[in-house]
Amino acid sequence: MPLLQLRQITLKYSSAPLLDEVDFQVDAGERICLLGRNGAGKTSLMRIITGEETPNDGEIIRPDSAVMTRLIQEIPDDIKGTVHEVIHSGLRPDRHEEEWETDIRIEELVAEMGLPAEHEFSALSGGLKRRVLLARALAGQPDILLLDEPTNHLDLDSILWLEKFLLESKTTLFFVTHDRAFLRKLATRIVELDRGRLTSWACDYDTYLERKAASLDAEEKQWAAFDKKLAQEEAWLRQGVKARRTRNEGRVRALQSMRKERGERRQREGTARIELQTGSMSGQKVIEAKEINFSYDGTPIVRDFTTTVWRGDKIGIIGPNGGGKTTLLKLLLGQLTPDSGTVKLGTNMQVVYLDQLRGQIDNAKTVAQNVAGDAETVTFQGRPRHIHSYLQDFLFRADRIRMPAKMLSGGERNRLLLARLFLQPANVLVMDEPTNDLDAETLELLEEILLEYTGTLLLVSHDRAFLDNVVTSTLVFEGTGLITEYTGGYEDWIRQRAAKPVHFREILAEPKPEPKLAPAPVARKGTKFPKKEQRELADLPATIEAWETEKTALSARLWEPDLYQKSPDLVPKLKAELAALDEKIKIGYARWEELEEKRKASDESA
Repeated sequence: MPLLQLRQITLKYSSAPLLDEVDFQVDAGERICLLGRNGAGKTSLMRIITGEETPNDGEIIRPDSAVMTRLIQEIPDDIKGTVHEVIHSGLRPDRHEEEWETDIRIEELVAEMGLPAEHEFSALSGGLKRRVLLARALAGQPDILLLDEPTNHLDLDSILWLEKFLLESKTTLFFVTHDRAFLRKLATRIVELDRGRLTSWACDYDTYLERKAASLDAEEKQWAAFDKKLAQEEAWLRQGVKARRTRNEGRVRALQSMRKERGERRQREGTARIELQTGSMSGQKVIEAKEINFSYDGTPIVRDFTTTVWRGDKIGIIGPNGGGKTTLLKLLLGQLTPDSGTVKLGTNMQVVYLDQLRGQIDNAKTVAQNVAGDAETVTFQGRPRHIHSYLQDFLFRADRIRMPAKMLSGGERNRLLLARLFLQPANVLVMDEPTNDLDAETLELLEEILLEYTGTLLLVSHDRAFLDNVVTSTLVFEGTGLITEYTGGYEDWIRQRAAKPVHFREILAEPKPEPKLAPAPVARKGTKFPKKEQRELADLPATIEAWETEKTALSARLWEPDLYQKSPDLVPKLKAELAALDEKIKIGYARWEELEEKRKASDESA
């Protein structure tokens, strides 16, 4: 018997229903992923399943004893007590169990999830709080567990743990996620909510994308044929019905039916037309950090870290929540001063920062006011645009542009922040978890924009697919204050870590120090600067410039989306060449400094 059946469910707040006579069924053991655009009604459907919301029409069939538990996106502010008490509150009062049975179950959940049972819930990090809330939901042994964006604000280690836990728990799942790697790993079936209709796709995510594209193409062709027929019938009617024969009366009735069908057609919401306003060109060397250290209350956050960020680099940053990712960004941008070491910023930097908490949005102001203040126009790419036209590019309907920002969904808040920030010209773009709550189409469009972006990108993200598709190198926190740089994205990092699973909190061993260049010999008084080294010093700038040009061309090729589709086997080779060039350039600059020191010492001794 199915755990849940929905029959002809309709939910309507306006003329266009969110759910339009929806039929749906969930069987035990399924892991179903619900897809749909922001605002399509995904959360409303979940609320109907759990009984939190009542549809306008239709029938919900579930066994009398069935329990549906929903884990919401937001962490409630009113939860009090210890971790053990919070989990215990999730037990079902209708189940008559012995106290020792429930105690054992709670202890097992606490152990499996690595939770501090006696700690106050309010004192935990966001990631740990979500684990506690998941444990509370599981304590009641729900027949269906509904998860709304479960990976939001979790670090990568927590996401990997959650994937493994859900796969092994055999719980029936109905979940919404923007994380494509998470979706691919867990989903046994995909359902999509589009224009009030729910469609089931019994396939994996990549096959769904192909079938969905074919379905939309067929729909467009069908509509085009229908519209052509309608236009022909309208032209016939305008000529006048020549005789009141039954055949003509039937044709008029058929035309009226076609008009009604055309009027009820729900057009698919347009694709976002997001653009990034690129600033003027920055200097070639954007950021140079040398042996920087930073501690907080005696705990090392960044330790002996050295890197150079060049114009056009797209750098991903991976690490545990609270591990120092935001601190590292602030150090690199000069917003924090390191305890030791130096950070030099390049010339003509125009920095735009998207923060993880979306704190730049004023909930009391309207959507339009958050972007344009009280003005009716904004300036984009040097031209004035009406605020309504600009926000419609970010998929804000006219009826939502004047509403308070506090009424927006998570995905809409993210799009609003992008609309606000992308008005500012930028040659250094800093993004802290930009993918949270975005629907799949907006996410893919953002990927394309960042691939084409010619400035410098610093990206903090837990989205493995997004990192793989966008960044050219990755900085990874691999211990207390230890940061290692890798070429490529998440999968490249895993391969370079010898393809073994990595959990941040389990990496305790000190990494082996990288080999350092031998120090330049100190010139003694009377020592001459050899002619051979004079020629080498004279040639080095041109040689390094040639390597830089080659690196830019190679990086540009790696940013081409077609490369990953048409020649995927070539990607590892090109990335290896890029890594070799990076090493050449690094050694070249070191040699240049060494020779300059020797030349200066020779001049002083002369």
